Amino acid sequence: MSLAVSIPLGVVIARERISHPWQEYRWRPISVFLDAPSIDDWRELRRTDDVVHYHAATLPLELHRKETTAYCVNLANGEPSVYVVTREDPESGSEHPLDVHLVTASPFEAQPHASMGLDSVDCVAMPERLVFIIRDFIDKHHVEETFKKRRREPHLEPEKHLFGQEPIFALSERRAMMGKVNGAKGAKQGKTENE
Repeated sequence: MSLAVSIPLGVVIARERISHPWQEYRWRPISVFLDAPSIDDWRELRRTDDVVHYHAATLPLELHRKETTAYCVNLANGEPSVYVVTREDPESGSEHPLDVHLVTASPFEAQPHASMGLDSVDCVAMPERLVFIIRDFIDKHHVEETFKKRRREPHLEPEKHLFGQEPIFALSERRAMMGKVNGAKGAKQGKTENE
C-alpha cells in the first residue's frame, strides 16, 4: 500500500417524515457503502410511507499514514464509525437541502466540523470490509511514538537588555546596593554630628 489511500464511499441519506410544527422532514446520513459508482445527482434507493433512502454522493475516504493514531482510536471505541459531514442549505431551492461535504475515518478530522455552525457530523457504522482495509493500513504504516519529556536547560547567561530598560532583578539589586551605601553614609554623618 502507498502512503495515502483513497477509497470511494457511497453515502446514504434518509429523508424521514417527522411531526414538527416548522419542519416536515428530517434528513440524516444512515450508512455508507463500498464500491459506489460516481453520481451527479441524488439517486433514490428505497421508499416507504414515511422514509426515503437516497444515494446522495460518492466521496473519497482518504487514509493518510500520519493519521493512523486517529484510526486506532476509532477502531478501539467499540463500534468503528465513518464520520459523515453534511451542510444544510434550505435556500438552495433543491429538493434535497443537504450537501455531503466529507467522509472520514478520523475522529480528530471530524471534530472541528462539529463545532462549526454550518456543518453537521453524523457517525454511521463502518462496513466490515472497510474495517479490514483500515486495520491493514494501520498494520503497514503505524509507528508508535514514545512520549519524551522535555528537559529544561538551565539559563546560564544573564539576560541582555536590548531595548534600553534594565531587567527588574538588576534594578532591585542596584537599589539594594544604593540603600547600603546611603545607610553607611548616614551612619557616618550621625557620628560626626554627635562628636
